[in-house]
Amino acid sequence: MSAKAKLKFEEAMQQLEEIVTNLERGDVPLEEALEQFQKGVGLSKICKETLQNAEETLTKMVDEKGNEAPFENPSENE
Repeated sequence: MSAKAKLKFEEAMQQLEEIVTNLERGDVPLEEALEQFQKGVGLSKICKETLQNAEETLTKMVDEKGNEAPFENPSENE
């Protein structure tokens, strides 16, 4: 498993916030800014995947037999 896969959501968000803060200052050399931007894109993907997985988990129901089924909002069917 890669180091990125082991990174927790909160850690990825914190690193991403630090990168954004550094880049917003505008005093980062171009080469370093490009590296930080690329790292930020990777961190953003990690966060997005984590949130998508969480959403999928939260939108499933488990029936009496332990089978997973998608959660259906009754108001959506009207």
